[in-house]
This record gives sequence, structure tokens and C-alpha cells, in this order.
Amino acid sequence: MPEPVITRFAPSPTGFLHIGGARTALFNWLYARRNGGTMLLRIEDTDRERSTEAAIDAILDGLKWLGLDWDGDVVYQASRADRHRDAVETLLAQGRAYRCYATPAELDAMRDLARAEKRPPRYDGRWRDRDPAEAPAGVKPVVRLRAPQDGSTVLHDGVQGTVTWANKDLDDLVLLRSDGSPTYMLAVVVDDHDMGVTQIIRGDDHLTNAARQMQIYEALGWSVPAMAHIPLIHGADGAKLSKRHGALGVEQYRAMGYLPEALRNYLLRLGWSQGDREFFSTDEMVAAFALDGVGRSPSRFDFAKLENMDGHYIRAADDAHLVDALAATLPHLPGGEAVLAKLDGEMRAKLLAAMPGLKERAKTLVELLDGALFLFADRPLAMDAKAGDILAKGAGVLRGLLPRLEALPEWSAASTEGAVRAEAEATGAKLGQVAQPLRAALTGRSTSPGIFDVLEVLGRDESLGRLRDAAGAAA
Repeated sequence: MPEPVITRFAPSPTGFLHIGGARTALFNWLYARRNGGTMLLRIEDTDRERSTEAAIDAILDGLKWLGLDWDGDVVYQASRADRHRDAVETLLAQGRAYRCYATPAELDAMRDLARAEKRPPRYDGRWRDRDPAEAPAGVKPVVRLRAPQDGSTVLHDGVQGTVTWANKDLDDLVLLRSDGSPTYMLAVVVDDHDMGVTQIIRGDDHLTNAARQMQIYEALGWSVPAMAHIPLIHGADGAKLSKRHGALGVEQYRAMGYLPEALRNYLLRLGWSQGDREFFSTDEMVAAFALDGVGRSPSRFDFAKLENMDGHYIRAADDAHLVDALAATLPHLPGGEAVLAKLDGEMRAKLLAAMPGLKERAKTLVELLDGALFLFADRPLAMDAKAGDILAKGAGVLRGLLPRLEALPEWSAASTEGAVRAEAEATGAKLGQVAQPLRAALTGRSTSPGIFDVLEVLGRDESLGRLRDAAGAAA
């Protein structure tokens, strides 16, 4: 039987879960689910000065919001430092690593000489075969890997193809710092081995690291996991992704009102394709995902495409799901807390009833909330400039219409439409000349969902109250 597939997502908690990290997590999650395997989560918190609990919380929350669950407990790399040091002791005992007593001044001189000779700065191996008895007093050594100096290191990458490095170009990397702390290169190898990782999927900025890590695997006598290095994400202009392009934390996309399922779909298509198909349900993503669909060129982040995809998901969503999604997102949206305070059972029912008209006009939950604000507005309504102008000219229309609406035996979109059309016909006005001041009075705006739907959702008492307020204010 083939060995079970185990992937891992291993972010550093020195900042938020950025969009590139979220895509890496998604690809690992999909690969594991597609192959009936597991995805593990490791927090690479060895940089104790820059790692923060707030960043860890943001990473975990971001993954949960995106719907990317992991298997088992979270592994914290810093807690495994003793195990990392044990691995180095094994290498020292086998002669596959050595203590290096080069001083900071000597290392600086090496770098300066390399620059002067236009060579890449590399450690020159001066302690590789030197007797430790010659160690200078007072210098705490680092431990370096005794890397191969001849031949080459070859990676058969799942995305990049075959990549080869000449070993003479790779120096003896540090495994333990002079204070005994393990380096990132060492910790990653030991953790991936101990966690049973069979497939590494990460950004191609780690490609050179792969050569170094493969040498550590070989020195320890461990098999190397399969690797796939995915191209980084660039901005729409082709430049390296920055905050202006969209290099933001996942929590900021939540605050911009994107649905997690839409962002997940967009990230899938950001560097992976299956023909020209754009939209995938979660089950379809899992069934379709394979590394051979990942391109080798950097993908370009495009907010317009993300908005369009989010709009598609909003329009296609079940109305009750959208109400729940909006309610869950309100604490993260501008002005959302005030709306959340009013979202009782009655208001939730009104929001659900209004959703068919609201979602046709929105590309994000921010726009959806903006369109729904008329439901939560307190009387008398504040009017925007356009609505104020419309009411200044159309107050007489409202005063003529009010008796017809007040006399309706039952209140519905159909019955209110009949009353409005009857008023337009009786006065010789066009329907829009009656509907526009009606819309302004009911919503405080010049645009809204269908006005008869608005009347039905607000209900008789609230609608008539708002119309009386507007007619009286404009009198």
C-alpha cells in the first residue's frame, strides 16, 4: 500500500496570515483532502523576539474563517528545541557536522573579500577539518553541517521540474547558533521528519532552502519528502505583491466584506487552473486539485476579479446563509457593531425578506450591508443629498399618495404597487415621478432594492411612519 499523504502548513507568527500564506495553506489542504491524507499545522515560532501571540491567534482565526481545518494538535516549533539539538548531536557523533569557532570579525572579513572578488559571500570552511583543540579562548562555537563539496544536489520538484545545484556553490550552513539555539533550516527538517510529512508545498522563495534541507536529510539518513514550490503572487501590474496590490492579512479581506468561500475559490484560481473553468464548490476543488495544474509563472492578484467572483457567490448564495454570513461579519465591518445591536429576531426576519433584492446589487458584504441600512435606520431618517433634493420637489406627491396607502386593507408588494400606480394614473404622473420621492422617503437614498419590495419588508406601520415624517418635514 502507498504511504499515507501528510502535508503541512508552517507559518511564522511574526505577522498576519497574508494572502500568499493563505493560498499555500489552501493548496496543502486540497492536496491532503484529494489524496485521503492529513494536513498538519506547525507554528514556526523560533524567532522569539518577533513571534507574538496576537499573530498566532490571527493565523488560527484566519484559517478557521477560510474553512481550512487541520488535523491533530498545532505543533509549536520552539517547544521542540531539545529535539533539534539532539539531531545535531547525532550529526556531530557521526562526523557529519562540526563546531566552528570563526569570530564575527572573521566572518565579516570573509564577506568583504567575497564582495571584492565579486563572489557570493560564503563561509570558507576554515574549521571544517581543524582540531577543536586550536579553538580560541572565549569564543562560543556554532555547529555547521559538513556538506558535500563535490557533485550536485538534485530536486525533482512537483511544480518546478528538475532543479540542480552544484554542491561547490553551497557552503557549510549553520545548524546551531553559538547560544545553542537551532536554526530554521535544521528545525524544519527535523520537524517535517518527525511529523511524517510526505509532501511539502510552499512558495518558490524556499527553493534554495530545499537544496540546503536536502543535504541535512541526507546527513541524518532520512528520506526526503516530495516537494513542490509554487510561484509567488504578484500585483496586477506584475510587480512584487505589496499592500497596495493586496498583500494584506486574511482578516482584512474579511473586513472588506468578502465571503470566505469566494476568497477560497479566488485563491485556488490564483496560479492553478483546470481549463477555463472559474467556479468550484469546495467538493469540486478537492476532486480536481492536482499539482500538475499549478503554473510556473507568478500569478497576478486582481481586486476587480476577486470582487466579481464575490458578487457571483453573493448572488448565488442561499438567502438565509447570507443573513448568517453578514451577521457573523458585522463585528468586522465599518458601522457593523451598531447594526448588530439592532439585529433581533424581527429585524433578522426583515433582512431575510429583503435579501433577494439586496444581493442582486452587491459584490461584497460591505455593499450588502450598505444596501440594507435602510432597514435599521431610526426615524426620522437622515437623507443623503440626492434624496433630500428629490423630497424637496416631491413632497406633494407623498401627501397625495399617503391616503391611498393608508386605506389598503392588506399590505404587500402587489397591493402597494397597485396604490402607487393608481395615484400616478389619477394625477397624470409617470410611475417614476411617484416612485422616486417614495424611495427617498422610505430609505433616505435615491437608489434601493425594488420600492414595492421595500414597502413590504418595512411593513405598514414603519412605511407609513416614514412617509408621514418625510411629508411633514417637507411641508
